[in-house]
Amino acid sequence: MTFEALRDRVQAAATFLPDLPEETADATVRALWLLASGEAVSAEAAAGRLSLPGLSGEQQARLAQLVEQRIAGVPLAHLTQRQRFMGLDLFCSADALVPRQETELLARTAIERASAIAVERGRCRVVDVCTGAGNVALAVAHQVRGASVFGADLSEPAVALAARNARHLQLDVDFRAGDLLEPFRTPDFVGQVDVLTCNPPYISSGKVTNMPGQISSHEPRLAFDGGPLGISILMRLLNEAPTFVRPGGWLAFEVGLGQGPAMIKRMQANPVFKEVVPVMDAAGAIRTCSARL
Repeated sequence: MTFEALRDRVQAAATFLPDLPEETADATVRALWLLASGEAVSAEAAAGRLSLPGLSGEQQARLAQLVEQRIAGVPLAHLTQRQRFMGLDLFCSADALVPRQETELLARTAIERASAIAVERGRCRVVDVCTGAGNVALAVAHQVRGASVFGADLSEPAVALAARNARHLQLDVDFRAGDLLEPFRTPDFVGQVDVLTCNPPYISSGKVTNMPGQISSHEPRLAFDGGPLGISILMRLLNEAPTFVRPGGWLAFEVGLGQGPAMIKRMQANPVFKEVVPVMDAAGAIRTCSARL
């Protein structure tokens, strides 16, 4: 089949998720075409590749197989094992949630807070929990001079993936396995963290089975199941953050659609949080909450 025919088939038969806007039919076929030729790139990188290599008969068969896998619901990032986040090309797998563009709001917030602290104090200690593929921690390490960055996740395979990304990008981030902030319950971190970030699971357990199969059947449930109300990890984070974040430091975390206003009000009512700042997406919805302690 020609490129145009494959693109039309993917457009008609595949499901595209609104939180992965870079995965158009055109970018998808370009990424899979390059993968069949032996080059693994993200959807975003593939979109800029206007010239595609010729394929042998065996490679054309491989491309057809990849297209059918994508139509069947396998995430594109799992097929290519690549995803771009904040300009960084990351390895991706079923061991962690595929990094989304919406999480770049959290990363930018963390970078802004950490940069200001690093300029003021000459250094900055950043901890990212529920780190997944390590995308937020790695973005901070890449952009903030003077930052010491650490990450943790309950999933050991996710931690291994994050560490692989750190090696690939040649960034010095210390990734640890453990439940939320437990890996940092030491004198070096208690009351010593300048910026604490988290992209927690925030989908209520009852809604998980109604999520698109591309997510529920292929991405780790641990990464998006937030308990009966979807805020179990968020509530733990609010309760535990004051133990770790120093006075004047910042907490920043991602929330699901509709959760932002309630979380902002909850922090505003807590005297521990002295400055509460919501971060909106392009549609005006609060997707990141941040607060100075």
